[in-house]
Amino acid sequence: MSDQDIIDHLNREKPEFLRLLGGEITAFDQARQACTFTFKVPFDYCHTGDVVQGGFVTAMLDAAMAHAIFGSDPSITRLSTLEISTRYENATRGQTPLTVIGWVTKATKSIAFMSGEIRTLDGSLCASAQSVAKITRHSERSSSGLL
Repeated sequence: MSDQDIIDHLNREKPEFLRLLGGEITAFDQARQACTFTFKVPFDYCHTGDVVQGGFVTAMLDAAMAHAIFGSDPSITRLSTLEISTRYENATRGQTPLTVIGWVTKATKSIAFMSGEIRTLDGSLCASAQSVAKITRHSERSSSGLL
């Protein structure tokens, strides 16, 4: 499957909340196991004027990291975040084009370690995150009777 095929598939299947936050997958790099979104968060999800609420910042980072592993391994059916840590470097502004990249740093059969970052168009870092997640694969779901 090409990177573009993965982008098209992930965009078709993305959850509605990503559309609400103005998110679109714009790049995928299979070799790096990295997924890039662009977001333009509406002011409805901001406080004190144009500052994106921190929970939405973490949600964007979590989505980019999750899509990085889903796009990298088609045997993965579910991903449950066990731990996520977000570091806020600068205000993330609404109605401003943002680049959100998530990548897999390591994955075992059942656990994924991922990182992500949000940058403005000029490259300024707004926030970064690290995550640990439990992986469920096709074979695990069918053997547990969930399919």
